[in-house]
Amino acid sequence: MIGAGVSGCSLAAALRRLGWGGSLTLLEIGRGPGGRSATRRSRRDPALAINHGAPLFNITASPEPQLLEPLRRGGWLQPFAGASHSLDANGQLGPLGADPFCSGQLWQGQPQMDDLCRGLLSLAAASGGWDDIPLQRAAALLEDPQLNRAAAALAAIDSSPGCQLLLTLPEATAQRWRLQPWRLLTFTGAAQQRWGLRRVSQQPQRDGRWAVVAESSADFASRHRQVYGSRSSAAQLLGAPADLEAEQQVMAALERALQAALGLTTTGAERQLMRWGAAFPHPPGLDPALALCQASRIGFCGDTIAGPGFGRVEGALRSAEALATRLLPQL
Repeated sequence: MIGAGVSGCSLAAALRRLGWGGSLTLLEIGRGPGGRSATRRSRRDPALAINHGAPLFNITASPEPQLLEPLRRGGWLQPFAGASHSLDANGQLGPLGADPFCSGQLWQGQPQMDDLCRGLLSLAAASGGWDDIPLQRAAALLEDPQLNRAAAALAAIDSSPGCQLLLTLPEATAQRWRLQPWRLLTFTGAAQQRWGLRRVSQQPQRDGRWAVVAESSADFASRHRQVYGSRSSAAQLLGAPADLEAEQQVMAALERALQAALGLTTTGAERQLMRWGAAFPHPPGLDPALALCQASRIGFCGDTIAGPGFGRVEGALRSAEALATRLLPQL
């Protein structure tokens, strides 16, 4: 299995839950499990833990994915208990609107978002590490028409990038942030146009510091699509060139927007930039009928599979459970 995001970890866990007792190997290019639900950590700063891709996830359809119950039972999940509000173009707080990422039941990993995938891996007892991308080579060698169609369909799925500014505030600066009546703030469409921000989350750190994650609007992220964070996996593992000047400009623009929208200081903050090249897939997604290629015994799962939860963690969980059910008879 390739990729230790929510879908890859869910597939491993779902196969175990269905009774598969053989070996499982999960291959991942990043620093650890989680994918876009990962938690930013630092070897130099062990107290730091910032949920930057997804501060929470939601479940909107019934019945819920079957993997949630063993995750809750194992203490890997907790309900998201933070207050949520929206911000309009006049800078006024209001009730949370119809945000597709914040409706339904809200959950987060316990204690951090990457513990969602760590919990799934505990159910699967899988391990891995990888240094190659085999799908294109496999499609060429296996000559499976269905695999070729699936690969072409996945390649044709358009997606929007994501751009996040990660701020770690010293305890003194964090005082006014702590007094805010929200832990998750979404921006209305007009507010996104005005400030270039989509969502802001606040996350207390265990040593008294305060983390703030400012997610840019889709338009801002698209205009700065080529700017990578110098400490991102793209720069460090894939050899993508990092433009330090451009990175500083993007971080400064997002920080100014954050200050202007909220009227809060960020003095003394440590700054990081994270960019997801394909953060939000556009519908319709991959037809579930192509998710398992029988001849080549290659399957696909993830939030790019059409169905409930498309483009979200919920879709990754559901597509993995569906693939495990179809894949088990082939093993």
